[in-house]
Amino acid sequence: MEAAAGRQQEQALLLLLEKMHFVSPDRLPSFFNGYAADLGVRAMTIFLADLRQDTLVSLPEGPDQPSLRLGVDDTEAGRTYRTGQLQTSEHRAGGLQLWLPMNDGMDRIGVLEVRTDTLDQGTLQVCRTLASLLALAVIGKGGHSDAYSRLQRSAPLKLEAEMAWAYMPPRTMGTEQVTSSAVLEPAYDLGGDAFDHSLIEGELHITVLDSMGHDLLSGLTSTVAMSSCRNVRRSSSGSLREIVATVDTNLATWFPDRFITGVFAHLDLANGTLNWINCGHPTPLLLRDQNPVPGALDRDPQLPLGIAHHLAGDHTPHAWRIDTVQLQPGDRVLLYTDGVTEAEAPDGTRFGQERFTDFIIRAIAAGEPTPEALRRLVNNILAYQDGRLSDDATILVFEWHPTRT
Repeated sequence: MEAAAGRQQEQALLLLLEKMHFVSPDRLPSFFNGYAADLGVRAMTIFLADLRQDTLVSLPEGPDQPSLRLGVDDTEAGRTYRTGQLQTSEHRAGGLQLWLPMNDGMDRIGVLEVRTDTLDQGTLQVCRTLASLLALAVIGKGGHSDAYSRLQRSAPLKLEAEMAWAYMPPRTMGTEQVTSSAVLEPAYDLGGDAFDHSLIEGELHITVLDSMGHDLLSGLTSTVAMSSCRNVRRSSSGSLREIVATVDTNLATWFPDRFITGVFAHLDLANGTLNWINCGHPTPLLLRDQNPVPGALDRDPQLPLGIAHHLAGDHTPHAWRIDTVQLQPGDRVLLYTDGVTEAEAPDGTRFGQERFTDFIIRAIAAGEPTPEALRRLVNNILAYQDGRLSDDATILVFEWHPTRT
């Protein structure tokens, strides 16, 4: 009997994998639930995180079905999202209720609720496979449909925020050698902040940008800078100097009255050599053994992007300096925009670098996943300013862990 049930579950999973690509986005929940009995479960519900990562929103079974909303901070579903760990409990209608994380690689996208009568090793494996399959399906279908994006918004996006999120990569990515995670606020009202992380030819590339102002032109400026960076990476050797020089020239050409501060970095994943160019941006921080290393990344400041080209002239390119440091396994580097440290409480007290660093260190010491630590940190900064940021706040943390298994 158990062998027959196992074969039936395996066959159902293979059929789902084969057919799910042809299902429209709005029919995905009902399509998967059509195989529930063959999979040995009662039912399943897909919950996606909203843009701010404070609510989990269900994908409805049909057009007449309402979406359910569960808090990330105060529900079992939210606990799974926060920790990445399976949660189980008895369901009020009988049987068991499982909450499983749904990830796009290392990036959290939501949780899957599965109701089942019993839970053995085979059923648990089926549920984990379902969570992976559904994550793949949601990511694939979300790229050519607005159905999921609509549900994941708790408020209208301003035009500049719409443009910024369209160019943003997943918040978290990585391999067995490195992990990089970022967060931005205000999610629905982004102005000029942006980040990027990418793996290419044994290197992690990192970009953090902060455009002057907080309007549509700020968003356009950051978008041109990000596109310039990617264009160089994808069409040539992608050296730091070439990236920065291209961004600087394009900004000076198309937005002569604007400038951007930013950090561009390459981490060699084999040996831990970190090279970076800091263009008028706050100095990154280095954490080693859960402690800040004072002055480790302090270097003489260089010009913001969009200014250097004007000062140097067309015939004498600006000489960008590349700074270098040797990381040790387990080192974390923190990059941020000034909206983090300069956030002000109602009494005018700034959030500050010490408070920011201490929050990260405590989260690391508690074993909290970096994406969750950053989510809580940016919520803490929001609360510090009574829920409304006066400037964009972006934080990116990457960790080199070549010996992790």
